[in-house]
Amino acid sequence: MAAETENLQEVIKRARFVLFDFDGPICRLFAGHSAETVAKDLVKWLERQGLRGLLTEEERVHPDPMAVLYAVNRRHPHSDLVVELEERLTQQELKAVPSAWPTEFADPLIRTWSAVGARLAVATNNSPRTAATYLESRGLAGCFAPNIYGRTQDLHHLKPHPHCLVRALNVMGAAASDALMIGDAPTDFDAAQRAGVPFLGYARNAEKEKELRSAGAGEVVRSLETVLQMVRGDVSSER
Repeated sequence: MAAETENLQEVIKRARFVLFDFDGPICRLFAGHSAETVAKDLVKWLERQGLRGLLTEEERVHPDPMAVLYAVNRRHPHSDLVVELEERLTQQELKAVPSAWPTEFADPLIRTWSAVGARLAVATNNSPRTAATYLESRGLAGCFAPNIYGRTQDLHHLKPHPHCLVRALNVMGAAASDALMIGDAPTDFDAAQRAGVPFLGYARNAEKEKELRSAGAGEVVRSLETVLQMVRGDVSSER
């Protein structure tokens, strides 16, 4: 445990640029506006367009709206249909913002890291409009702006593709080795690996932790309080 704490401290100490995934490390976006309901809404919209056959039965009942978007994009990449579906998903995400559940200790961690001089960015598969709206509602936009990078209509650039991470690094003038990606999914870890960025996993439960460690993540925390304490300098390497 002492060695793990020391490793984590070193990762945090080196980070001059911190890239946050949005849904998970910063908040639970669909805590009050079910993601499954959103997925059903997208499926119903496709059916109203006479496009039920675009999806398999498994895809029609999938609880993740991104799975519906991915499926349509695989069959009609770069089409007006994908553009319309992506915009509908963005509108549903924006609708979810008022009932999103802030991740415990995320707000003070963001403010503290920013206050001590780290440059912060968001690198997410959600719409950047959604992330910006949520951060503004929490008084956190100033800690990130203008560095919020997320889903575009080119869905091939979604994580695990490192596109949004590389964009953030380039705009901030950051070397990958001076940065840290905080994410809660194997796709976040894969994107960080491909961008050459050190990775810190956030796992809100044992299942999430198992997924991250199985993907290869070495540094995983179950609470951002640990990270906050280290950024504040409250935890010594001997503890």
